[in-house]
Amino acid sequence: MSNWPPQVVGALGLGVVSFAFAPILVRWAGDVPGVAIAAWRTVTAAGVLLPGLLRPAARAQLRRFSGRDALLILGAGVFLGLHFILWIESLSHTTVASASVFVTSSPIILAVLGYVLLGERLSAPTVLAICGAVAGAAIIAWADAGTIDMGRGALWGNSLALGAALLVSIYLLIGRVVRQKVSWWAYVPPLYTAAAGCVLVTAWIRGTPLFGYSWGFYGLCVALALGPQVLGHGSFNYALQYASAAIVGMLALLEPVGASLLAYVLFGEVPPPLSILGMTVVLAGVALVVRRRN
Repeated sequence: MSNWPPQVVGALGLGVVSFAFAPILVRWAGDVPGVAIAAWRTVTAAGVLLPGLLRPAARAQLRRFSGRDALLILGAGVFLGLHFILWIESLSHTTVASASVFVTSSPIILAVLGYVLLGERLSAPTVLAICGAVAGAAIIAWADAGTIDMGRGALWGNSLALGAALLVSIYLLIGRVVRQKVSWWAYVPPLYTAAAGCVLVTAWIRGTPLFGYSWGFYGLCVALALGPQVLGHGSFNYALQYASAAIVGMLALLEPVGASLLAYVLFGEVPPPLSILGMTVVLAGVALVVRRRN
């Protein structure tokens, strides 16, 4: 780490902080449909990055896109949009800590999907880590069930967050295929545009209003787009030029820790002790899987 350029350390720090603030910004939005938050977040992020398609290199790659490339990016965008909807909705039903831990469990799901879909071998320590993470998730579900009076309850919120982790895992699998031959600028703006389209269609189907909210709400959505979505993901992708994927993956595990501390300070939100134990087990399992797979 001492050999990294100062801008890399700064980028990783900004990424971790922006990710930790994501659930806090959602909570500050108040009693607003999660689909509305996801819609303005994705639309703003797409609008900010779309001008990047005017770059000559990006335009040249877009002209070489095959029908398969376009369908893969469209599919990845749909999964990413649905991920945002489920994750934001989960924060209305469970604690910030539980939602953040469940959504950060995507490396565990990726390991399983890699084995099922791609035939990737799983080592004994990885299998043990997966089993431990599943046990930790069960502990969280048991500890949280019936303890939080939010909507349908914590069990529903935790299920939504786990579903969000599954969706983002599929999006990452597709991205791993597409990014082998497509640059960041040719991939991310169309991806975010597809995600925004998916969320807008969902809002239309559900009859969710997108206008008539306070200016503060729209400001929070812009902060979500520019912070966690553009700055957070962008800084981590930038740091990958200098740091290994394992280190970046480990740093991503600071997100639920930072989010939980912020939720405690700002909302007085304290998960049950047994739930904290389950979170520790899940994060340990995820850390082991990230290290083994990289």
